[in-house]
Amino acid sequence: MFNKLSGGAVIDDENSSTPMPFVAPCKQLSFFAPFRWLRKGLNDARRAPLASLSYGLVMAALVMLFTVLAWRYGSAWIVFSLLCGFVFAAPIACVGTYAISAQLERKLPVSLKRTLKACFKRYLGSELVFALVLLIIFLVWARASSAVSIFMPETGNYSTQEMMGYYGALATLALVFLSLTFAASVFSLPMIMHRDVDAITAVVTSINAVLRNKAVMALWGCLIGVGLVLGIATGGLLLILFLPAVGHAVWHGYLDTIDASDFPRHSGGITSTARNSELENTD
Repeated sequence: MFNKLSGGAVIDDENSSTPMPFVAPCKQLSFFAPFRWLRKGLNDARRAPLASLSYGLVMAALVMLFTVLAWRYGSAWIVFSLLCGFVFAAPIACVGTYAISAQLERKLPVSLKRTLKACFKRYLGSELVFALVLLIIFLVWARASSAVSIFMPETGNYSTQEMMGYYGALATLALVFLSLTFAASVFSLPMIMHRDVDAITAVVTSINAVLRNKAVMALWGCLIGVGLVLGIATGGLLLILFLPAVGHAVWHGYLDTIDASDFPRHSGGITSTARNSELENTD
């Protein structure tokens, strides 16, 4: 049933009586849950090897290209900055792996067309808002990093011990911004793809879930960081498998953590229908 407002807008009484919550509830996770997510992610990569490894190959090539260029023409700190920038871009790049996992859950043949549509068309508006938020955070981080130069020794000849204050300030700053980015992004884009929600609701939900599962999410962040370092150390070979597996794992981590059942489904696309799995009743 509909009512007409004084301004001429029409509202649905049924929908207005059940307003959407500000944040989706989250579960308390077991400490070793990230290993379960990673196992499911590897299984998805095994079930859709062509799509997953193609994504991994492209992303690994980009990571190694930027790393080699920065190392050859810049300094180690430029490499560090590029890797940190990858941390900001990675959640958006992983949308394709979420789409692959969602298709596998619904017993759909993995379609490149559906995957690309999920990445660049269906959720593009919310993705751009999210990317803008991450860009602002990254620019603030870059500005703050330049201000850390006040901790540099005043003399031209300095020892490693004298540089410890500078290194410590950079490391602390990086930890703060990486933690902020990780908390805001780890579950937000999967939620945007899974349910018809705005970017702000998804970000707040993600931060809330991380704060309520600090130890578990710290373990998950460490596993991702170690995998990236090992992948770069192997010349990008490990990244070809690791990056898509992590993308799939993040999707399963979101489903395992966030209860978004109060939010409406998308009117079209992969996630407009329920999952065909043992967890369908909680989808």
